[in-house]
Amino acid sequence: MFPKTGKKFPNGGKQSPSYASLIADILRSELGNSHQAQKTLMRWTGANERTAKNWLSGSNGPSGEHLLQLMRNSDRVFEFVLRLSRRPALPSNQRLEEVRNSLRNTADLLSEVIEPSDR
Repeated sequence: MFPKTGKKFPNGGKQSPSYASLIADILRSELGNSHQAQKTLMRWTGANERTAKNWLSGSNGPSGEHLLQLMRNSDRVFEFVLRLSRRPALPSNQRLEEVRNSLRNTADLLSEVIEPSDR
């Protein structure tokens, strides 16, 4: 369970950067730290200018619908949130693995039917 402060994620008592500063680093590396970056964030999320400035400065981090909008528009934010969740694998990746294995088995069966091995 996350601490009540909501500002930092638990990591065994070690000092770590806050959620807001990590998101800010990602956004600045992807968009820069210009007025254009603020406008891009505003366009992506519908947030106001002050909110976008706070995200870029790391004083506040996006939450709720704004975070979802950022994840929809930024692969790096999306990947960060997935890593932060500590999920072992995406369900879609697991499903792709199952499909790949099924196709392999089908190909092996077809090979045996088309070219039966001499026994």
